Amino acid sequence: MTIIGRLSLNDVLMRGVVAGAAGGLAEIAWVSVYASLTGGDAAIIARGVTTAVGVNALLPSASVAMGIAVHMALAVLLGLPIVALWQTVGRRFGLGAGYAAVLAALAGVWAFNFFVALPAISPAFITMLPYAVSLTSKLLFGLAAAETLRRFTVAGAPVPVPAQARR
Repeated sequence: MTIIGRLSLNDVLMRGVVAGAAGGLAEIAWVSVYASLTGGDAAIIARGVTTAVGVNALLPSASVAMGIAVHMALAVLLGLPIVALWQTVGRRFGLGAGYAAVLAALAGVWAFNFFVALPAISPAFITMLPYAVSLTSKLLFGLAAAETLRRFTVAGAPVPVPAQARR
């Protein structure tokens, strides 16, 4: 069993940023693949993010880029409590429980977003993707974030070492 040690504030912040970014990129990749397979346009989702958070007026000609930037900023912010959850559950129950806790938390985030926050903030956004697709997106975020944190834990280093550097 891999032991999860205590982290400094700097390590928590760094891991949170990296895990959140990994999760955010996993969501972007999934939505892009889904849009490609169904003949959709992933840019519509990015524009929807911009509209949902109310920043359309800032850069109306760059709403796709703004949507991606907002999505990634929110993903990085979400990475911080994920690290705390991973550390709390993983230290007590192990890596498998860490994965389960992160996935459960992200399912909860999805449920809150789609059944509480978005209907009040931007009802049109919740119709842009089928629920199963958006839930899969959030669970892929969780898997990417948890795998990133597992790699940090197993490596025992604050930064993952690329495979070619270990040879």
